[in-house]
Amino acid sequence: MLWKKLVQFGKGKILNNTAIHLYKTSTPSTRNGAVNSQVKSNPRNNLIYGQHRCSKGRNARGIITARHRGGGHKRLYRKIDFRRNEKDISGRIVTIEYDPNRNAYICLIHYGDGEKRYILHPRGAIIGDTIVSGTEVPISMGNALPLSAV
Repeated sequence: MLWKKLVQFGKGKILNNTAIHLYKTSTPSTRNGAVNSQVKSNPRNNLIYGQHRCSKGRNARGIITARHRGGGHKRLYRKIDFRRNEKDISGRIVTIEYDPNRNAYICLIHYGDGEKRYILHPRGAIIGDTIVSGTEVPISMGNALPLSAV
């Protein structure tokens, strides 16, 4: 198992350039704990904006209409590039971030022409990988092709 291999190397260390950081046990909840240390939490300012209104179970008059909703941390919306219409321009994965609005990670892509966009994080992609979208690109993790080219 992967956990058994990670635990035997020692805790509180980053294992041979991987992104898994093992906790040093200080409480029972941190025993055998690990976290992905590649994930950043500071988003690009021009790619986020505030949600218009979180009603939190209230109607236009402010009266609770759906019970047991409310509270929680304020969330900013990240603009995700679902179309991937930067054709034949390679981009490099710079950061991997947690998106509080969806159950997925997102990554910041720096394209060759200087543009920066968020995309959904392809499973297995790491920081520094190169991705490209278009019709004549190879089929690999993170690349985007139209269905006619697959």
